[in-house]
Amino acid sequence: MLKNWRGCRKKVSKKALRSGENSLHAIMQVCWLVRKDKCCQRIKLPHLKTVVIGRGPETEITDKKCSRQQVQLKADCNKGYVKIKQMGVNPASVDLVDIGKDEEVKLKPGQVLHLVNKLYPYTIQFLEVTGVAGAGAEGKTKANKRPYIDSGNSNMKNMSEKSMKMEQPDLQDGSSSCKPNNTSSSSSSPHDSSSNHKEHLGHWSQGLKISMQDPKMQVYKDERVVIIKDKYPKARYHWLILPWDSISSLKSVTKEHLELLEHMHAVGEKLIQQCLDKDSLEFRLGYHAVPSMSHVHLHVISQDFDSPCLKNKKHWNSFTTEYFLNSQDVIEMVKTKGKVLVKDGTSELLKLPLRCHVCKQHQSTIPQLKEHLKKHWPK
Repeated sequence: MLKNWRGCRKKVSKKALRSGENSLHAIMQVCWLVRKDKCCQRIKLPHLKTVVIGRGPETEITDKKCSRQQVQLKADCNKGYVKIKQMGVNPASVDLVDIGKDEEVKLKPGQVLHLVNKLYPYTIQFLEVTGVAGAGAEGKTKANKRPYIDSGNSNMKNMSEKSMKMEQPDLQDGSSSCKPNNTSSSSSSPHDSSSNHKEHLGHWSQGLKISMQDPKMQVYKDERVVIIKDKYPKARYHWLILPWDSISSLKSVTKEHLELLEHMHAVGEKLIQQCLDKDSLEFRLGYHAVPSMSHVHLHVISQDFDSPCLKNKKHWNSFTTEYFLNSQDVIEMVKTKGKVLVKDGTSELLKLPLRCHVCKQHQSTIPQLKEHLKKHWPK
């Protein structure tokens, strides 16, 4: 594909490239540096460009043994590796073998880079993205700069690819357009990812509108809804079900949306039935009363809350107090009252003391709560 693109590029005049006419689309490789032990923003490594990382906000590392310029990285997307040069005094390592000050080694997919003293593990990923060939097109790809959640974390149990796709007959509802997403599909569905959908939405609260168009995030889609994996899952299993229709929040929901809400709930129940751990874990389906993210979304979340992304009291209380509205209760409210009513002061529930959702025992800190929750996990 790359050879074909280079050949086509020669046929386009420089004037046309400058004006943006006759632009060509090409499949390109993009390299990402991905943190393995916690939820962090992944770091893009542009092709043959030097990137220096170390202690700082980008890596969220505060360890003073890690230099602010600990390692230098240069990705070669054509050859599929990243050159790593240690710049800091304390040792960086690849697969636990120290690199050495001012020494350079190659990091390949599957290998692990520890930034300093065998701590802060990273791996690399090469992903294909569709870009626009032509002058000034650098960076105009369909790949989102989305935070990466480690699927290999020992605390996270992910569904198999087969179970995530779910059984076709159960979810089709008789519609030929209701099918699980395939990233290699060439379908011309209006809900497929495209540069038109991926607007520059700027503020983080608009992030769901981008994620729901990302094939890598999608678990299932039909003509009415799409299911995506939560970028920051608060439990072993955490999905979001979003309608294709633009509905900003629960406040905008009316009786006209009743059938849609029921469909979202039904699809969520089907998803749970496909979960490998459905017999050992409990699940809840519900909405945040005052969500931080724009666009209505139904949470499907297991009740183990075993996740490194659950970090504070707000996270905990948003799923274990009346701040979390059961899906069936929302449906019933819309049936009887024609809208969703949220009590005054609901946001104050996020400030409540930490309390186990199973035995109601109070805990002082999140680490203590997480240790306590292990008592309630299935044996």
